[in-house]
Amino acid sequence: MNVLFIGADNGTARHRSLALQRLGHRVVPVSPYAFLPHNPLVNSWVFRTGAAFLGSHIRRRVLRAVGASCFDLVWIDSGELVDASLVRELKRRFGTVLNYNVDDPFSPQYGTRFRLYRQAVPEYSLLAVVREPSVAEAKARGAKSVLCVYRSADEVAHRPRPLSAEDHRTWDSEAVFVGTWMPERGPFLAELIERGVPLTIYGDRWHKAREWPRLKSHWRGPGLHRDDDYARAIQCAKVCVGLLSKGNRDLHTQRSLEVPFLGSLFFAERTSEHLALYKEDEEAVFWTGAKECAARCLELLSCDDQRIRIARSGQKRCIANQTLNEPVLRTVIEAALNSQ
Repeated sequence: MNVLFIGADNGTARHRSLALQRLGHRVVPVSPYAFLPHNPLVNSWVFRTGAAFLGSHIRRRVLRAVGASCFDLVWIDSGELVDASLVRELKRRFGTVLNYNVDDPFSPQYGTRFRLYRQAVPEYSLLAVVREPSVAEAKARGAKSVLCVYRSADEVAHRPRPLSAEDHRTWDSEAVFVGTWMPERGPFLAELIERGVPLTIYGDRWHKAREWPRLKSHWRGPGLHRDDDYARAIQCAKVCVGLLSKGNRDLHTQRSLEVPFLGSLFFAERTSEHLALYKEDEEAVFWTGAKECAARCLELLSCDDQRIRIARSGQKRCIANQTLNEPVLRTVIEAALNSQ
């Protein structure tokens, strides 16, 4: 199929665009973010106002980029910059227009950020979401068809890398957390450190944490935005701590799939979705609260055989679950085409 992909040209959106190509589709990527100045003020404006006064500008630029091309399907990733009139026009021209969003666009924590997305909900052929509550919320806003899927690791970006001695010198750690600072994460990681966990932290904005004086010596650097750096940091860690975003109502995250697929031990909060994805203590290890987290982490670090066995079983389960981009994207497209 000829697929028009409207989404960011970075991060997991780019992974999905490339995965569609691996599935055999001819993909034309158009990034709406490329039509805006790259500076913090614009980013703040989009986040705080829901791209106020920018919808018509993005619409004109996208349609100009599309020109007279013909497509069998339009995949809109996120959609925070795409207004309802653009979705209607794309649907008029090409028939099927779906939206895939890994954020929590109906969550109050985002305020008006997803204003355009919410207004466009009734226009889409299909909405693909990654949280069960979003299904009812989308339908309440007039969605014609909604599909809830697990997030997915990428077969290429998150494939295990061969590791050199230099990789181990650069990236080895005992327990690692890779992620952005959030208010609830500072106290939690500080308590792990106080309880003796040899923790390494990578991520942005950690200097904002009230606990920064206690965390600073454990912070090794900003967010790992290069796929190779991220993969090696995960692979070279004995235990990979997974934290949820409370404001996003997460019951699983990207790390829930990426860490096991990379072959490392996934060590995260005990939730219904994590328990559905992996057998506890056989394919992943779960905890509730910092006290249990610290105790289980120290136990795992003292037992290499158990840790390696669970990590290998988790990788096999991740593959068996098909929580990878290619099968998930294929499912989303089939559902969109069947919704017509």
